[in-house]
Amino acid sequence: MGLFDQLGSVLEQYANSSGSGQVNEHVHEHFDQVSQAAPSSALADGLAAAFRSNSTPDFGQMLGSMFGSSSGDQKAGILNQLLASGGPALLSQLGGAGGGLASLLGGGTSQITPQQAEQISPDVVQKLAAHAEKSDPSLIDKASAFYSEHPALIKTLGGAALTIAMAKMAEKRNA
Repeated sequence: MGLFDQLGSVLEQYANSSGSGQVNEHVHEHFDQVSQAAPSSALADGLAAAFRSNSTPDFGQMLGSMFGSSSGDQKAGILNQLLASGGPALLSQLGGAGGGLASLLGGGTSQITPQQAEQISPDVVQKLAAHAEKSDPSLIDKASAFYSEHPALIKTLGGAALTIAMAKMAEKRNA
C-alpha cells in the first residue's frame, strides 16, 4: 500500500464535500500531506475540478492569482502554454489588454522567457486565460497538469479550491 493510499482517512474527510461550501479548518495541512504522496495526475485532476467549479472564481481569475505567486520560470511556462493553446489570433483578440505581451513576441520569437514573463501582470494572464480557454477547453487540464508540479502554488487559491481538489482526489481514489 502506497503512502497516498495510507492517507485515505484524510481524503475521506473530503469525499462528500466538493459542493457543500464547507471548508475543513485543516485543509491546508491536509493538502500538504496529500500533495507529498499523491501522484501529480491526482493533483492535476483535483485542481481541474477546482478550476471548473461553480464554487470558486472563474478559471482566468484563479490562474492569474497563481501566476502572481509564481517564479519567473513558472510564469514563463504557463504563459507559453496559454499562448500555444490560444493560437496566433489570441493576442490580436486581446488588443491593448495584452499588456505588452505582443511586443515581447515580436521578431519571430514564439516563447516567453522567465525574464519577459516577470513583466506581465496577473491581470493580463487572467484575460489571456479566459480567451485561451474559449479556443481550447482542454487548457484547464493542461494548466492543471502544469501546476500539479507546484503544489505550494495550488495552496494560494484558498480553502474552497483546496476542499474541491481534495474531494476530487478522494473520489478518484475511491473509484
